[in-house]
Amino acid sequence: MGNKAIKILICDARQAKPKLSTFSLKLEPSEPATVGLALVRAGFANGPDDPSLSRKGCFGVFGKRKDWDSPLYEGDRLELYSPLLVDPKAVRRKRANQSQDAKFQAAAAKRKARRL
Repeated sequence: MGNKAIKILICDARQAKPKLSTFSLKLEPSEPATVGLALVRAGFANGPDDPSLSRKGCFGVFGKRKDWDSPLYEGDRLELYSPLLVDPKAVRRKRANQSQDAKFQAAAAKRKARRL
């Protein structure tokens, strides 16, 4: 038996504008298609401990974060994500606090208006 290959899309969104390209992942007969293998063969990483992809959640398939050894299938879109600029939890917490402060200020203004 010869080597087989699967075609996948690779979306590199680490730069300002995402770049989408097709990639043919060539496999040995008994070799499974994994996210890590695709990243190495496409030249994005040297291995699982590569510093360019060492942070958690920096790659996924169709918007779902995947591990290094997650399987890939024909037609999958492998995505490389840029680091978050702002922690989403901190943003939600700040928005909730601002909303709560606005409620307290409105209630205080009502009380003050009733006294006058």
